[in-house]
Amino acid sequence: MTSTAQRLAEIRGDAPPKRHNARTIAALSGNPGCARRAVLDGAGVDKPALAERVGFPARFGQSRFAITRGNAFEAQVKADGGAELLRLVAERLGVPVPERAGWTDLGGADDLPDRRERSRVALTAGGPEAALFDHPLLGLTVAGQRVHLEPDLVAARLGGRFHVVEIKSFPVVDGQADPAKVSAAAIQSAVYVLALRELLAAEGRDPESVSPDVVLVCPRDFANRPVASLLDVRKQLLVLRRQLDRMARLDDLLAAVPAGFTVDPTVDPATLTAALRTVPARYAPECLASCELAYFCRDESRGQTGALGRPVREALGGLAEVAEVLALAAGERVADPAREEAAALLRAAARLRADALAGNPG
Repeated sequence: MTSTAQRLAEIRGDAPPKRHNARTIAALSGNPGCARRAVLDGAGVDKPALAERVGFPARFGQSRFAITRGNAFEAQVKADGGAELLRLVAERLGVPVPERAGWTDLGGADDLPDRRERSRVALTAGGPEAALFDHPLLGLTVAGQRVHLEPDLVAARLGGRFHVVEIKSFPVVDGQADPAKVSAAAIQSAVYVLALRELLAAEGRDPESVSPDVVLVCPRDFANRPVASLLDVRKQLLVLRRQLDRMARLDDLLAAVPAGFTVDPTVDPATLTAALRTVPARYAPECLASCELAYFCRDESRGQTGALGRPVREALGGLAEVAEVLALAAGERVADPAREEAAALLRAAARLRADALAGNPG
């Protein structure tokens, strides 16, 4: 075991490493500046269990009803060998609908090496021009560990290119879907695009034959009739690659972690809480939708400008405490010349607010 692997095992403690999946990898790109998340994910820490132990359990996730509805919609779209899905994808891509297409289900077996090999052969071998591949087993390297991705999606080969197809159960109403859910689908799809590109590249195939245009299939207007949209995930791919590269340099991150830091399940909650606070976090309200430790970090960041969101934190450049911001807005002078510009803006904003409340426009 290398020194890095040993250090990560010590951080994780007496618990098996938590395996990454597309959702956890996608979530890494949501807050790339958070050292706490990078270290815990790199060590394979079970963050939901950790959040429970420190008294701030995660409060997000799909309901059983939503999962059942999603499974039913997916089965409907994939029925008859993917005939309806093929039509939707072809029409959205603007290519003729093939009269027939190959359909290969690469799921079902529990033997990961067997599934991995079957996926590799099916996706890289020649065959019919039009083909659909369901449940391919893909992989990515995260923090030096090979992660197996078992996506419940379809890789469609049409017009000489692969397109990742994501089937989601959230509705598209009057041509619009929930922006947060679309954004989450885009970054998750980018994980699959990157993994599929790496698979083709390893086999000497052109990775660019995997299109960055993802086909998103959702129900229209709360009914079960599917509608397809295109998501351009090039931006998400850049962010994802940058964060995975950062995760690969865990040695740099670990150098800033105090010696002896651990989240071993046997550690008592008070000691665990104190230990977590020694590894810097970068909380933002968006974390509540994607990180299991978000409620702990939110409580920790009370009184800090970062808790108000990244735009506020960046606009206040260097002012970390809300109390300091309020004091400067009230007219308190600063000794640091670098903060004088921010202080002047805050004083001006306070005057404008006071004038507005007094009904004085000028």
